[in-house]
Amino acid sequence: MEAVHKPVVFVVSDSAGDTGEAVVRAAAVQFEPQQVEIRRVPFIGDISDIDRVVRSVLERSGVIVFTLVIPELRDYLIEQAERYRIEHIDLLGPVIKTLETALKQESRHQPGMIHKLDEDYFKKVEAVEFAVKYDDGRDFTGILQADIVLVGVSRTSKTPLSMYLAHKKFKVANVPLVPEIAPPEHLFNVSKHKIVGLRIDPVKLNMIRTERLKTLGLPDSATYANAQRIHTELQYADSIMKRIGCTVIDVSNKAVEETASVIIDMYRSR
Repeated sequence: MEAVHKPVVFVVSDSAGDTGEAVVRAAAVQFEPQQVEIRRVPFIGDISDIDRVVRSVLERSGVIVFTLVIPELRDYLIEQAERYRIEHIDLLGPVIKTLETALKQESRHQPGMIHKLDEDYFKKVEAVEFAVKYDDGRDFTGILQADIVLVGVSRTSKTPLSMYLAHKKFKVANVPLVPEIAPPEHLFNVSKHKIVGLRIDPVKLNMIRTERLKTLGLPDSATYANAQRIHTELQYADSIMKRIGCTVIDVSNKAVEETASVIIDMYRSR
């Protein structure tokens, strides 16, 4: 039986390609998990770069999604895509053209402006560095300096949430709650309003941990994915969250972005 290859979406940009990839991923989640392969091709500088991309796309029968703001590169890519009958989507071109008409002025056609080195950029870098330094309880002093502190058992998306929030310029520390390890006293000495507890359904957690063990090449019979162990951990975590008096969010069926949105709304409403 012939193997079925996943469709490959080549995200082509004359900058970092963050915008294009984000849009494609947002669309891809509407389909079965891991049905779409995304390949980012950033910092396209001349037509020879585009020629290489086109060859790769033809080899994989892929499609192109692009965010090229330099007219010559955009026009050449469209020309080549049409020549070889490659499905292609221009994400920025129609929007820029509409704005040019509405504003009655030509755009700058300058790639990478969204990443300009302004104050916001440096705040984001600082927040990301903070999240890395104080990830997974590496240094509990981060609790005192953080804007937001996440607590929960293993595999409740503490690290992905920390990084997502860091890109929104929030300094986030996260602390794992483990029955055998006493929680740091800092958790009880800071405002409960900046602490967020992450709760998860035990069946969902069991599935996540079992998949994690498979990824690591370990048997799913390990204690880490044992139902009784999970029940014990969740009971312990609930007791700590209750003692802190913090807000608790059930992340069982929430995407990281959704949970982050709830946390940001809570933070800003304080």
